[in-house]
Amino acid sequence: MVAGSPVPAILDNIFWHALSGPQAGFAQGAGGARRFAPGFSPILGFADPAEPAFGELQPFCASGESFYTDGWSGPAPVGWSIELESTMFKMRWAGELPARDDAPEALPLEPQHAEQAMALAALTKPGPFGPRTLELGDYFGVFDGARLIAMAGERAFAGGWREVSGICTHPDAQGHGLARQLTARLIRRQLLRGETPFLHVMRANEGARALYRRMGFVDYRESVVRVVRRA
Repeated sequence: MVAGSPVPAILDNIFWHALSGPQAGFAQGAGGARRFAPGFSPILGFADPAEPAFGELQPFCASGESFYTDGWSGPAPVGWSIELESTMFKMRWAGELPARDDAPEALPLEPQHAEQAMALAALTKPGPFGPRTLELGDYFGVFDGARLIAMAGERAFAGGWREVSGICTHPDAQGHGLARQLTARLIRRQLLRGETPFLHVMRANEGARALYRRMGFVDYRESVVRVVRRA
């Protein structure tokens, strides 16, 4: 956590607060456990991440489904297995309002762009993404003709915190600042709405983390991230 900064409890457990609050319409679950509904990003949220209520999710998860979890490091419960474990940084905005929109050519991504967005996400792996993820917030893309070559958008939202997510650029289009431009567009829009941007970046992705720092993000906390599978 950033030294001297107040602790925003909602940001500490953002997926639970989003899925049980403003984004409950996109969620399934019961008690102290929620998931994004099928078709959205495969992410779980728990009221108590230290003691996640996996049992309450059983009726809402199909055999073989995999999900991302944030902040949980205990043993796998019965009926679940851990497929991947790493850490990621949660970064929050601490900069100024971007002076202008640097991506005026970017277009809003609509449901009809889902197939292209899924293909770009599968190629570049910006994080958990589903065919309906575009419905979670504003998404923008840059096109080369009819081909989507870069995108960024919004995922979790609660308590005035809005996540910037799905930031990716096709390998053929890298080196032109498209990811930075799209991210800055979203930051500007969020700040003008009175929201505070934040994002997640895997520990191994130091290049992206350095870019976000230069833009105005600061590290808030590092937490365990896991991919778990329903047996």
